[in-house]
Amino acid sequence: MHDQYGLDAGAAIVTGASRGIGRTVAERVADEGVDVTICSRDGEEIREVAATITSEYGGECYGIECDVRDTDSVAAMVEATVERFGGVDLLVNNAGASFMANFEDVSENGWDSVVGVNLDGTVNCTRAASEHLKDGGGAVVNVASVAGQQGAPYMSHYAAAKAAVINLTTSLAAEWAGDDVRINCVAPGYVATPGLESQMGISADAIDRGAVDRTVGIEAEIADVVQFLASDAASFLTGETIAPKGRPQIEDTPET
Repeated sequence: MHDQYGLDAGAAIVTGASRGIGRTVAERVADEGVDVTICSRDGEEIREVAATITSEYGGECYGIECDVRDTDSVAAMVEATVERFGGVDLLVNNAGASFMANFEDVSENGWDSVVGVNLDGTVNCTRAASEHLKDGGGAVVNVASVAGQQGAPYMSHYAAAKAAVINLTTSLAAEWAGDDVRINCVAPGYVATPGLESQMGISADAIDRGAVDRTVGIEAEIADVVQFLASDAASFLTGETIAPKGRPQIEDTPET
């Protein structure tokens, strides 16, 4: 691998990293020798994951309980990271949540909860880490979804929140360019997580990464894009959203 694809950050934060894409990203960051804080709402679980990552990869991994919807909790998480590792050079806003329901059946509390995790959580973490990201120039990678680009029936709350994250990425990238902070976004399509397997019956083991004609990816492929966006190879990219989603879904052209 060329050096520009490596990560030279001193310290990183990956939210929502107890499992799935977040954990895979955290493993990749630690494998690059970067110290990384991971967080989730389950303190015991996240500390166990952190211990495993520390033992298996080059960077130290610190697990901390944090609800990204709560500004005090987020501030404490960022402060603990700075105290432990000396700063924050990379922030991956991965924490997310959703459920399927008709728009009419999404309660006010349900709407607020999903928007709170996906949008407000991204805002809270970015705001709390802003001073440290600007100290020497850092990078932010937001994790959205193709649902935020093209909508998602029965997931209106999730799609709306992810659309906001995509727009926030572009807007804030313009604001912070003068501070040498790059902000980009990855908007995955279907990824073979345990959740997708339970919903669609597609396991990661069944995915052939060498096949082009597919519309389901694996977690490592999303981590690849996150690593690229966080690396010097993406030095001329900011405010962009990359959507790893496989083969284009193009409707047949009607005959005329």
